[in-house]
Amino acid sequence: MTYQPKALRPFVGAKDYQESREFYRALAFEEVILNDKMSLFKVSETLSFYLQDYYVEEWVNNSMVSLEVDDIAKCAAELQGKNLQQQYKGVRFTEIKLQDWGKEFFMNDPSGVLWHFCEFNN
Repeated sequence: MTYQPKALRPFVGAKDYQESREFYRALAFEEVILNDKMSLFKVSETLSFYLQDYYVEEWVNNSMVSLEVDDIAKCAAELQGKNLQQQYKGVRFTEIKLQDWGKEFFMNDPSGVLWHFCEFNN
C-alpha cells in the first residue's frame, strides 16, 4: 500500500435498532449518532463499527466481529458481570476456550451477530 490506513469499520445490522444501541452502550462502547438510521460505536479512535437500522436475517445471522483484547479473563468477567443475557433476549456468552493460537469466548448480540473476543499467544 502506498497510503496509510487509519481505521477499519464493519457495518453491523440490527433487528431492533434502539435495543441494539442500548445494548452496545451497556457494553461501554461510545456512541456517535450519525443520523436516525446509523451510529458509530467506538472502543477507541481506531476500533469501531457502524450500527445501522437495517436487518436482513440471513445477513445478520451470518455476521461475525472479532475483538482482540489484552486480558481475556478480565474481559469475560466484566462483560458477563453486566448480566446482559438477563436484560436482552438472545444474548449469550460461552466459556473461554483454549485454542492453539490463544484463548477466546463468544457473545451473541440481541440481533444474532456473533462476537469473538480473543487473546492471542505472544
